[in-house]
Amino acid sequence: MRLSSPFSGHTLLPPRHRVVSSRRGPGRAALAVSAAAGGLPATVLVTGAGGRTGQIVYKKLKERAGQFTARGLVRTQDSKGKIGGGDDVLVGDIRDLGSIAAAVEGIDALVILTSAVPKMKPGFDPSKGGRPEFYFDQGSDPEQVDWLGQKNQIDAAKSIGVKQIVLVGSMGGTDLNHPLNKLGNGNILVWKRKAEQYLADSGLPYTIIRAGGLQDKDGGVRELIIGKDDEILKTETKTIARADVAEVCIQALLFEEARFKAFDLASKPEGEGTPTTDFKSVFAQIATRF
Repeated sequence: MRLSSPFSGHTLLPPRHRVVSSRRGPGRAALAVSAAAGGLPATVLVTGAGGRTGQIVYKKLKERAGQFTARGLVRTQDSKGKIGGGDDVLVGDIRDLGSIAAAVEGIDALVILTSAVPKMKPGFDPSKGGRPEFYFDQGSDPEQVDWLGQKNQIDAAKSIGVKQIVLVGSMGGTDLNHPLNKLGNGNILVWKRKAEQYLADSGLPYTIIRAGGLQDKDGGVRELIIGKDDEILKTETKTIARADVAEVCIQALLFEEARFKAFDLASKPEGEGTPTTDFKSVFAQIATRF
């Protein structure tokens, strides 16, 4: 069954497979995209590298220089300075295909972490009750950023023969009435879902990660939960540390089992379960392709 979109000509395909949970145990990387023994490190471009999650992915790649050559794309010089970027961080606008051509040239993999960001309208007084109102800057709404901007990235990567694209989205995309869609009347999850569908139909190897509520906490200390069809949102464990999302992005480049997969991602609270370390087994359980 297809989900109708509020935009004519747009349809959204829901996932069809069962929920799977993470497992632990020893694992060995297949080096799907990263450097094979004796080979050159794979060049990985992180777009949205100035964002809170993008910064972590970029830094993690830099720390693994034996496997990866990190490259970042940010929108402004200020963002470049914020992450201490040198020549490996480029400034470009994902809404302009020509603006990102230099960033994608010669890459082996692309990690997409760009997203429209709503802003609160001034004048909100929480002491008076009610809810704040939000808006998007002109030209930076979800249609332009989460759909057209991501489409540009996918097209640019495909044109140079990229080996894999990892796209980070959000849970909630199966519900057209989700509160996030109401922020600034942007329908952000609708446009994110459309970009995900475009990637899945592109023919490129992909991994689509739909993260739960993002938290600024340490990673590597929780058991991860893998799901589909937003079923995790019906539970009490629907958040995840940005650092854990970043690690899953990088692990997805290491294992063939992560390719052509799409899944929801959250974690158990710290102290419950066993921290996930065997990512190959996690990816191997996933049956959902969208």
